[in-house]
Amino acid sequence: QVQLVESGGGLVQAGGSLRLSCAASGGTFGNYAMGWFRQAAGKEREFVAAISWNGRSTHSADSVKDRFTISRDNAKNTGYLQMNSLKPEDAAVYYCAARWSYEARLRVGWNDYTYWGQGTQVTVSS
Repeated sequence: QVQLVESGGGLVQAGGSLRLSCAASGGTFGNYAMGWFRQAAGKEREFVAAISWNGRSTHSADSVKDRFTISRDNAKNTGYLQMNSLKPEDAAVYYCAARWSYEARLRVGWNDYTYWGQGTQVTVSS
């Protein structure tokens, strides 16, 4: 069973950048596809980005495309979400998630993922 711990959230001004990290333990990280989701207050959890087990395939939501980049380092058992040009509407709790998968197809539904971190808050001031 994989345990996930996010870090890197915080308060940033609009236009700024943050890099979120997702540290995995308890399993072979390279066996898992990974995703990032976010949930703003009063809203449903939404897909942000996903990456395949080997990092060769990525997919991002249209709302963050060209601003956010998902990546992973399997040797470090860590995934990342680089967030640039942040907007107030990006403010949310960000969650990383993992699912055991060697598929090339990337999943965007929150219920496709088995393991979840506790979340990290991102606040963007205007």
